[in-house]
Amino acid sequence: QVQLVQSGGGLVQAGGSLRLSCVALGRAFSEYRVGWFRQAPGKEREFVARISRIGSLTDYADSVKGRFTITRDNAKNTVYLQMSSLKPEDTAAYYCAAADYGPLWSTEYNAWGQGTQVTVSL
Repeated sequence: QVQLVQSGGGLVQAGGSLRLSCVALGRAFSEYRVGWFRQAPGKEREFVARISRIGSLTDYADSVKGRFTITRDNAKNTVYLQMSSLKPEDTAAYYCAAADYGPLWSTEYNAWGQGTQVTVSL
């Protein structure tokens, strides 16, 4: 089973940018479709973005479309989430998730990262 290790995140002012990374250990990441999710205090986890196994397809939540970009480098076993024009409402713990089965649009994942906090201040 693949292990996902996240990095990036932190504190940024509104309008700023951050990049999150999700590295896969133990398996070739090219076998996995990958998604990013976030969860703010007191709220349910929500979908942010997802990318297909070779990166040819991507999908975004309406709330981040045009501001966030998901990409992947399978040679580095890494998926990135570039976040720009950040807003206070983007503040949350962000998680990457991966699955080696199912289509891109599936909501099921069988591996999760440890999470990383993103805080956007006014």
